Amino acid sequence: MTGTTPPGPGGASRAEYCVIACAEAWRDGGEILASPMGLVPSVGARLARRTFAPDLLLTDGEAMLVGPDGTVEGWLPYRKHLELVAGGRRHVMMGASQIDRYGNQNICCIGDWAKPARQLLGVRGAPVNTLNNPTSYWIPKHSRRVFVEQVDMVCGVGYDRAAGAPYHRIPRVVSDLGVFDFATPGHTMRLVSVHPGVTVGQVREATGFDLMIPDKVPYTREPTVGELRLIREVIDPGNTRAREVPV
Repeated sequence: MTGTTPPGPGGASRAEYCVIACAEAWRDGGEILASPMGLVPSVGARLARRTFAPDLLLTDGEAMLVGPDGTVEGWLPYRKHLELVAGGRRHVMMGASQIDRYGNQNICCIGDWAKPARQLLGVRGAPVNTLNNPTSYWIPKHSRRVFVEQVDMVCGVGYDRAAGAPYHRIPRVVSDLGVFDFATPGHTMRLVSVHPGVTVGQVREATGFDLMIPDKVPYTREPTVGELRLIREVIDPGNTRAREVPV
């Protein structure tokens, strides 16, 4: 089955649909700190701030709060940053070297952690992020190597391991094929939409576990004319988004 609503004639690229899908993660979030990791999520966060999420807080990656054009708006001391992180008032969009049906994420190693076949970033802040504030994921190359039956090491905590964590929530996973969430009775991953040009069969084939797939799967929301102008002319005129999604 393909999406049930055909895409419009806007001429948006796959990368631009991914930007829209990432931006939507911050819709209705209110005054929270956005922490996008990756080119496409960064463009998405700035687009959200300029359009439907004007209260979103952006940073320069260090200690300054900035506007969507990079203008400094305030200072974010480390203590205040930790208060936001630990109190559910931050929404981070991380990457994942592996992710499973419950949203457990691995960015540490491939293979047995005691003697891994490949060393990756390390656990980093993934446990704190996932247990203490909403965490979404951006995966630019959807494949069975990433969407796995069981992660080799749990870094970001999934729904099957997060009992009692008051701020744990995984709003969405965005890949270059579609959008996913965990709005199922068992909090297992569900296909929400496919990007135009992608079929449900392609998503199923590229996923290493059984996804919950509704009877009708729509296409990812199309960018508006205004959003495309902002993406192409204001936020990312250098087209850095195409480095992550060249299709």
